[in-house]
Amino acid sequence: MDHKARLQSHQKWIQEELERSIRFWMKNGMDPVHGGVYTCLDREGKVFSTDKSVWMQGRCAWIFAYLCHVYGVKEEWLAASKSCLDFMERYCINRAAGNRMYFTVTGDGKPLRQRRYCFSEGFYAIANAEYYGVTGDKACLERARAAYDLIWNLNQGLVADPTGMGPKTIPETRSGRALANPMIYLNITSVLRRVDPEQDALYSERAAQCVDEIFKYHVKPELKCVLENVAEDGTPRLYYTEGRTVNPGHDIEGVWFLLEHAKRTGDKELVEKAAQIFDWAIEAGWDTEYGGLLYFTDCLKKPPEAYEHDMKLWWPHNEIMISSLMLYRDTGREKYLDWFDKTLEYCKAHFADPEYGEWYGYLRRDGLPTQPSTKGSTFKGPFHLPRALIMCDAMLGQLLES
Repeated sequence: MDHKARLQSHQKWIQEELERSIRFWMKNGMDPVHGGVYTCLDREGKVFSTDKSVWMQGRCAWIFAYLCHVYGVKEEWLAASKSCLDFMERYCINRAAGNRMYFTVTGDGKPLRQRRYCFSEGFYAIANAEYYGVTGDKACLERARAAYDLIWNLNQGLVADPTGMGPKTIPETRSGRALANPMIYLNITSVLRRVDPEQDALYSERAAQCVDEIFKYHVKPELKCVLENVAEDGTPRLYYTEGRTVNPGHDIEGVWFLLEHAKRTGDKELVEKAAQIFDWAIEAGWDTEYGGLLYFTDCLKKPPEAYEHDMKLWWPHNEIMISSLMLYRDTGREKYLDWFDKTLEYCKAHFADPEYGEWYGYLRRDGLPTQPSTKGSTFKGPFHLPRALIMCDAMLGQLLES
C-alpha cells in the first residue's frame, strides 16, 4: 500500500469508528429524564450504575460542542451538550463551598462525593468555553472564565480550598507537586484561548508558566522519564513507590499539549523536547510481548504498587494516536507514523467492538477485555476516544492535502 492509500485507509476507518462511538453514546448514555449523561454502560450500552460522574458531564458537554465546532452544528449534538451543561449548573456545583464542584452525584443530581482535585472544574470550564464558541452564549464564557481562574488560584496556592479539604498527605511529613496540575491546565488554556481571543495575553502567560513548570520540576532526563509526583523543588523522591511512578499514557498525552503550544508559539526546540518525552514513554511502556501500552511503570524498574499497572486501558492508546500523528506532521519522521500504524492496529484488534460500537475500556495484559466487559465507567465516557478520532481525522486530512 502506497503512502497516500495508507493514510486514506486510516482516515476511512477513523471516520467510521467516530460515527459508531457517537451513535453509541447518543443512544445509550443521554438521560432524557434528569438531563446529563450516564457513563457506566456495559458492552451493549445498558446502564449498570445510575450514579453520574461530574467529570463526564463536563467532558460530554465539551465533546458534543467540539463536534459542532469541527463538523458543523447538528441540533442533536448541541442539545446533548446543553443537557450536560444544564445538569452541571443545576446539581454539580457546591455553592456553599466557593463554587467548587462535586466528583459524583446521583442520577437525579444529589451530591455524593467531593474531591480536592480541580478536574471537575476544568472539564466544566472547557465545556462552557466550547459551547460559547459555537453559540456565542456569553453566560457560558463567564462561567468558563470564572472556573479557569478558580483552578489557577487553587493550584498556585493563592487561595485556601473553600471545601476545607486538606492536601492528600500530611504536609508536615510530605508535600509536593503533581504533573497533572500544569499539564491539564495547559490543555484547558488551549481551549479557552481558541474561543476567547480577548484574553489572549492572560492565556499566553499562564500557558508559558505551565510549560515551564513541567520541564522545571517533572521532566527528568537523567531518568529518561517524566515523574508524576516530585518534591516542591522538583527533587525526585525515589525511596517510595508513588515517587517513582511513571504513567506512560499521561506523558504521551502531555506531548500533544506541548506540541500545540509549540505550534502556536513557533517554538521548534519545544517540538524536539516533546518528541524526546514520547520516545521515553513509548520505550518504557510498550509491551513487547503482548503489544499495547502498560498503564503504570516504575522509573527504576521496581515493582509498581498499583494493581492495574500491567493492564491496557483505552485512553493511553488514544493519546498515542494523537501524539504520534502530530509528531509525524511536525517533524516528518517516519518512525512516528509507524507508531501510529502500530497503535491503530492494536486498537482495531483489541479495543474496537464492531458489533456494538464504542471501545472496551479495560483490557488484561494479554489484550482480552476484563469480564464482564464495559464500555463506560465513572472515568470513561464520550471523551478520549471521540477526541482522538476527531483530531486524527483532521490531521490525516491535512497530511493528505499537503
